[in-house]
Amino acid sequence: MRVAMGRKMAVAAARQAKAQGRALASVTVEGRAIPLTTRTSRRARSLMLRIDPAEDAVELILPRGVSLREGLRFAEEKSGWILTRLAARAPRVAFVEGAAIPFLGEDHVIRHRPEARCGVWRAEGAIHVSGGAEFLARRLAEWLRREALRVIDGRCRAMAAAIGRPVRRIRLRDTRSRWGSCSPEGALNFSWRLVLAPEWVLDYVVAHEVAHLVHGNHGERFWRLVAKLTPRVAEARAWLRRNGDRLLRYG
Repeated sequence: MRVAMGRKMAVAAARQAKAQGRALASVTVEGRAIPLTTRTSRRARSLMLRIDPAEDAVELILPRGVSLREGLRFAEEKSGWILTRLAARAPRVAFVEGAAIPFLGEDHVIRHRPEARCGVWRAEGAIHVSGGAEFLARRLAEWLRREALRVIDGRCRAMAAAIGRPVRRIRLRDTRSRWGSCSPEGALNFSWRLVLAPEWVLDYVVAHEVAHLVHGNHGERFWRLVAKLTPRVAEARAWLRRNGDRLLRYG
């Protein structure tokens, strides 16, 4: 394995890249160029490599005081680990005619209906998308986000009402490290990709964040409230650990 960007160039680009958050180099493993990004972490105690859960990219995490040169050398030494982890990834599934994607945990086939004028709709195990083929992926992604907001909003407000707490705002994002979050002000954020997961998994994430409207930590009372709001808590957490990265590979 070699680092495709020269070391001197990579070191010279480090300061600018930190501000811009862009890739510094690409790692070539068995002839395949893989994007490599770096960041410095105050919490890191040693050099670490992570595979981006959504993209075929590698992140190099540098502890404070460790040079980029040392980090690139570390990445070179871990070529076998990188190759193994990339090979174990779920395949990417593009939003194209004939592809199968889950909707609330149930597989649906994408069907392009260029002659129709009905936008996007779901029927008989398929998600139908009208209009030109060049707009299919964008229209389907927008529809999934709208459906995610509809489902999540309804569940959030029902659960919050059950515990007598207001929901100030609900927003959807395309996060990679968290399925949901709750701000100190009571704003709830969720990954739109939860609409791809089974309903009972989505319900767990919603219950988890709604419970934070009462408890700001993960103590015993917090988990009791989560279990009161939704069943199958342990099963849902296990499902996300096993399958969460797969949801990031759609689209």
